[in-house]
Amino acid sequence: MSTENKGTALVTGASSGIGEVYAERLADRGYDLILAARRVDRLEAVARKIGARTGRKVEVLRADLTDRKDISAVERRLAEDASITLLVNNAGVSLDGSLLENGSEPIEKLITVNILAPTLLTAAAAKAFVARDKGGIINIASVLAFVPEMFDGIYSGSKAHLVNITQSLAAKVQGTKVRAQAVLPGATRSEIWEKSGKDVDALLPGMVMETADLVDAALVGYDRGEVVTIPPLQDEAQYKAFEAARLAMGPNLSRKEVAPRYRV
Repeated sequence: MSTENKGTALVTGASSGIGEVYAERLADRGYDLILAARRVDRLEAVARKIGARTGRKVEVLRADLTDRKDISAVERRLAEDASITLLVNNAGVSLDGSLLENGSEPIEKLITVNILAPTLLTAAAAKAFVARDKGGIINIASVLAFVPEMFDGIYSGSKAHLVNITQSLAAKVQGTKVRAQAVLPGATRSEIWEKSGKDVDALLPGMVMETADLVDAALVGYDRGEVVTIPPLQDEAQYKAFEAARLAMGPNLSRKEVAPRYRV
């Protein structure tokens, strides 16, 4: 546990699961906390527990990230509160089923929580942090960003979006003291599975990582300066080869002429 004050970390989806563990670990590292979620009773219980154990200042911020007004309130807090030095975009939802089994309302909710909210919060935090030349942004994505064929493409697409904005931001803040990291969990024990009607142990037997293990590994990646951290992936060479192939393809993706293989 650190006695150093590292500023304040704002964590979304902090009332349980990955967000709650991040809050605990960041308090141990010397951060005060702003815990954001819509379930105030759960947030207050988490805040009391962490505050009593660590002595850190822990504030509860009610924010329903399906509500544009609440998203705007968190944006303003990030823009105006100079004590905030770290944003953890953790809040997320998934669908029960795919495009074929869901109507517009749950699809819109997923897009709002998983794409709109973290994008706007990332933008607000990045502008504030760059102006002060200090801060970090951690976006909780998913390994499904790399395997859209599995499960639901809307959810995996939302997580691919987070990887994209994180990599783009990391490139733009090179040379500053601002950091950006995308964390790509595999199956992790959290409430998101139950909320989407899935039994994760039945769906992926023997493949479910414990939440604390996931967060501890992700923070090791953050300390190492990784832009993309994939805690379940043992062979780092596989990801490096993927990135190398992607970057090699880049210069060939826009040409004046149609590729010869498409000529008839």
